[in-house]
Amino acid sequence: MTDPRLERLLAAVPGLRLKTDPADLEHYGRDWTRRWMPAPLAVALPGSVEDVQGIVRWANETGVALVPSGGRTGLSGGAVAANGELVLSLERMNRVLAFDAVDRTLAVQAGVPLQVAQEAAASHGLAYPVDFASRGSATVGGSIATNAGGIRVVRYGNTREWVAGLTVVTGAGDVLELNRGLVKNSSGYDLRHLFVGSEGTLGVVVEATLRLTDPPPPTNVMLLALPSFEVLMQVFAAFRERLQLEAFEFFTDVALRHVLAHGAQAPFAETHPYYVVTEYATGDEREEAAALAAFEHCLENGLVLDGVISQSDAQAAQLWRLREGITEALARYKPYKNDIAVRVSAMPAFLAETQALLAQEYPQFEVVWFGHIGDGNLHINVLKPDAMENDAFVAQCEQVTKLLAGALQRHGGSISAEHGIGLVKKPYLSSTRSAAEVAVMKGIKQVLDPNGLMNPGKVFDA
Repeated sequence: MTDPRLERLLAAVPGLRLKTDPADLEHYGRDWTRRWMPAPLAVALPGSVEDVQGIVRWANETGVALVPSGGRTGLSGGAVAANGELVLSLERMNRVLAFDAVDRTLAVQAGVPLQVAQEAAASHGLAYPVDFASRGSATVGGSIATNAGGIRVVRYGNTREWVAGLTVVTGAGDVLELNRGLVKNSSGYDLRHLFVGSEGTLGVVVEATLRLTDPPPPTNVMLLALPSFEVLMQVFAAFRERLQLEAFEFFTDVALRHVLAHGAQAPFAETHPYYVVTEYATGDEREEAAALAAFEHCLENGLVLDGVISQSDAQAAQLWRLREGITEALARYKPYKNDIAVRVSAMPAFLAETQALLAQEYPQFEVVWFGHIGDGNLHINVLKPDAMENDAFVAQCEQVTKLLAGALQRHGGSISAEHGIGLVKKPYLSSTRSAAEVAVMKGIKQVLDPNGLMNPGKVFDA
């Protein structure tokens, strides 16, 4: 190791693990976006809060920027290290620290995978309800840094609602214990919420106290075939009125075709233009009858064309695969992703405008729609033709994203529902946040990260 800055780091943090192999630099220096060439200085793998604090203080002394890293499953370039930064990976800080049966909380280190936290909660007869398809590799710290949502927001809300306390190392190298798991705490500003969704730009989340809840009730899964995009919100309203919804997810025939090509089983003999997979509470005959009533109401009014109700856990998993397998099935196409949100009440008007916009502007591309309709979140994936150069493809997509951002601004929406801003959405932040809001955010960053070393260039330019 010849770089004197790294030698100084090892002296400042004894026993710190460092990776400098080119393959490691490439692996840890990027996330799922694959749009930027990773070029970090090195990868640091701390084992304790003290190690993280030592790394941040070293960064302030040497001027080397830091990129916090969790599972790197992000889709907005928030974990990209492309300019000689030190990647600060939390993967070694992966222990479940404590369970409190009275408070019903679980304390974990930030590098714990989401699925491990879920399993730890289940071992105590409780549930950590934040859930999404990358649960096996996404970490608790990363999900907090992006305020991740997922497939059950319609029932449980985003990550923010389940964070009872945080331990963070600020960009200045200070360790803060935020909220300490309290249910009520009106003693000034709740700094915990500044770090939820901050994308590593204010500091490093090192430990979290998670709220737990009762396990979900027995549920069933229903797959619905819809005749048109326009009836989607009517179907949602019919099911929400009659059932306790755990999830309500939408996808198109194009999305289904890719998942089937990836090995899933076709749900119907015929192909339909739109689909919904919904999971709902059911434990008695009354709830089963309500589910059938919702389906029959939609069928009689021409809102659905067909449906299937899971008869076993295995069949429920098959139906869910049709939705959760989309991202994996599309990966080879290097899709350009838009992750957008509007109020549920504004969804019909926004959908009509956006559908027309994309049909007009993307006639040469295959567009795959899916999303969490129950909470107003749509994912729009534009697939790159194999013969097209990636730079030209991205340039065309970004021109339409500018138009999409304008539509979102008119409908009071957000350019990023759950993936964060990172590098990908930074040019469109002004469609969601006013200049005054951005100025406040920059002021907060200046206080917590005075030298601008925490994930620089992400969310906004300093």
